[in-house]
Amino acid sequence: MTQTKIQTKDMVAAALCAAIIAVCSQIQFPMPGGVPVTLQTFAVALCGFLLAPKFAAAAIAVYLLLGAVGVPVFAGLSGGFQVLIGMTGGFLFGFIALAVLGALSKKTVPSLLLSLLGLVVCHAAGIFQFMLVTHMGFGETVMAVSAPFILKDILSVVVALLIAMRVRPLLRLSEK
Repeated sequence: MTQTKIQTKDMVAAALCAAIIAVCSQIQFPMPGGVPVTLQTFAVALCGFLLAPKFAAAAIAVYLLLGAVGVPVFAGLSGGFQVLIGMTGGFLFGFIALAVLGALSKKTVPSLLLSLLGLVVCHAAGIFQFMLVTHMGFGETVMAVSAPFILKDILSVVVALLIAMRVRPLLRLSEK
């Protein structure tokens, strides 16, 4: 069995990705229904396309843990465990699937397809938790927190992939 060595540059890249997600979370536009339009999805997809799966997962975990302990890294400079168990917490947990699935392949079409699958998982988690917290029905929840954002989220994933295709070769990060 061969042991892989964790490179400092991979850890730094994961930390930078967590910071990028935190910054992009603050770029937001309020929407009716309580779920703001942010650049989080773009940042999470970009991190997935740039990092190896374990580092993509680590970046999202760091972001979520920082927010959980109260650092205001979530949308609207919010933080705290209550955000994770609140109306939009499912989307935050869904970011793990989006980043890791995007990180699984470094080839253009498979990466895009895997990321879109991750986006579906992210939206499903967000819909489910929103329904639990608000007691709204499925159709009403989809129309409030998913349908208005899906096109923006798909475009975010595509743009993130296009940027990552240019940037990733310059970073020389681990593939695993």
